Amino acid sequence: MESEMNTRTGGQDLETRRSDIEKALRKKFKRDLIGRFEKAVVQYELVQEGDRIAVCISGGKDSMLMAKLFQELKRHNKFPFSLVFISMDPGYLPQNRSLIEENAALLGIPVEFCETSIFDAVYTIEKSPCYLCARMRRGYLYRFAKERGCNKIALGHHYDDVIETILMGMLYSGQYQGMMPKLRSTNFEGMELIRPMYLIREKDIIHWRDYNGLRFLQCACRFTEALSQEGDSNEPSVSKRLETKRLIASLAETIPQVESNLFRATENVVLNKVLGYKIHGEKHSFLEDY
Repeated sequence: MESEMNTRTGGQDLETRRSDIEKALRKKFKRDLIGRFEKAVVQYELVQEGDRIAVCISGGKDSMLMAKLFQELKRHNKFPFSLVFISMDPGYLPQNRSLIEENAALLGIPVEFCETSIFDAVYTIEKSPCYLCARMRRGYLYRFAKERGCNKIALGHHYDDVIETILMGMLYSGQYQGMMPKLRSTNFEGMELIRPMYLIREKDIIHWRDYNGLRFLQCACRFTEALSQEGDSNEPSVSKRLETKRLIASLAETIPQVESNLFRATENVVLNKVLGYKIHGEKHSFLEDY
């Protein structure tokens, strides 16, 4: 694979590399990436006529691929909608910011940077800084998107994120809930969050990245920017997600359908066989209808 990658990328200029990456996406990865992206968009009604969507780019493999998939969708769209590519800089080191800029230039993504100081704000927080950072990022993204006339923000969460979140909630929080393909914002009127990578497997994203010889950011905050291997972080939420990822992989060795079963379980909740449930924050018991 490495020699094949070097043959494809060695000595190529920017436009040639971009063209090759786009051709591979349309041909080699059409079914697993473009096909599943379009399926999610249609199945969950994520894009409508007249939408102005803020495609949120963190600099990682998932959001960069999402930007390319949106460009493909736009290229073949059957109704008008517009895209704005936003990357929020929470206080990256210069080399991390440069990597995002270089990848955006290579992939032909006209990204607009929004400056914040989130890293400074959460650096001294001892308990769950990653959780606070994520919430602050989300709020800034909604605000930036709304200022640019957008009615939706798109995040790059994929299929594996969905099933890991389901299992993490059960194991660590004692609750059963899914990561929804779309949500209406409760704090920003008229804004909606969509996840068009919802049906795409992480292994296929990694395959696309490695096939094209691309290098993206993982987490570039001050807690993890010096780490070279996944899983070295001591932040609980990072460790729990990695533990859950490994647990699912281990279960899949003896239960091949475990991943699809976790995903499908959110579509097959039998309410008269659960002790309790919540709707809009209000708790209900099975005894109410017994």
